[in-house]
Amino acid sequence: MPAVEPGGRPVRAAFMRGGTSKGLMFLPADLPDAASQRDALFLAAMGSPDPYGRQLAGMGGGVSSLSKVCVVGPSSVADADVDYTFGQVLVGDAKVDYSGNCGNMASAVGPFALLRGLVPPGNGETASIVIHNTNTGKRIRARFPARGATPLLAGDFAIDGVSGTGAPIALDFLDPGGSRGLGLLPTGQAAEVIDMDGQSIRVTLIDAATPCVFVDAADLGLNAPPTPEAIDADPDLPGLLERLRRRASIRMGYARDEGAAEALQSVPKIALVFPPGGQSVLGGRRLAAADMEIAVRMMSMGKAHKALPITGSICLAAALRLPGSVPKRVATDQGSSVLRLAHPSGLMAVDAKVSAAAGGPHVAYASVIRTARLLFDGQLYW
Repeated sequence: MPAVEPGGRPVRAAFMRGGTSKGLMFLPADLPDAASQRDALFLAAMGSPDPYGRQLAGMGGGVSSLSKVCVVGPSSVADADVDYTFGQVLVGDAKVDYSGNCGNMASAVGPFALLRGLVPPGNGETASIVIHNTNTGKRIRARFPARGATPLLAGDFAIDGVSGTGAPIALDFLDPGGSRGLGLLPTGQAAEVIDMDGQSIRVTLIDAATPCVFVDAADLGLNAPPTPEAIDADPDLPGLLERLRRRASIRMGYARDEGAAEALQSVPKIALVFPPGGQSVLGGRRLAAADMEIAVRMMSMGKAHKALPITGSICLAAALRLPGSVPKRVATDQGSSVLRLAHPSGLMAVDAKVSAAAGGPHVAYASVIRTARLLFDGQLYW
């Protein structure tokens, strides 16, 4: 076979699925030192910007959950094993957003760190790695099956939104409140009202793992969760939610004005919350009200998410444990030992411990189980 000119510069990378996301994994030593050159590499590798919205010139999949990069290296802090920097590569714009973390890709970070020798091989059946997320300054403990330096990613654990099964990867988000440095409740309130076009909308503005705006869907005239396609096709709803998100960003102290809030696209995330009810999910399964404590539809970079971001689910779990919050009032206690969140692809089980403290409510931890898969490991051309 004749040699093929690759048409680009090689860089060592791995491509991994983490939870319901996929992204490229890099070591810092394999990347340019200058931030601008790194961003140029990430954009070219993903195929952004793409006016067609498909990223066919790169590894991206045309939606935010499939256009991610992770840089994993030695820890810069004493109480963690590795550093993890997350970058959201925008599909249509020449921008890499580092303003938030991705919890789904965090499930791939531990196995990648073990594969690359960033942590010593264990002598038991389970690896336990503490990850320092540099975007937020927060720690995540990842626990997964391993044998020596080999992560064992095959298994029989299934997560909704991903076909097939894998080994369970337990993620414990430690002290996740205040990822943007302004506390769990940036406005000091568990629930408040934002007026939009003369309409009063009840919201909870909260930051646990990532800042979120949880909106009482009933205030927008929505009685049942729409499909992601229906949300995106609605002539008014996405625009209304984006304007509400920007206003909340200013109120939470993340942006000084509408322009700054528009530029800060990945935080806060905004979601509609609904009481439990029968609904169909994307895989064709039918959920009953008794299967869930709450239903949620979350937006991601202006589009309706087809599942639920992990950081968003952690934040929702914290809000559900918070007296007086909008999600707490909307939800129904079904007597489950964990919080079951209904999203467009099915259910996610999350737990969180919230307690009263002198300075206000405190989230000690929030936990979720994911799976991950190594898709390739080699040279990427960009």
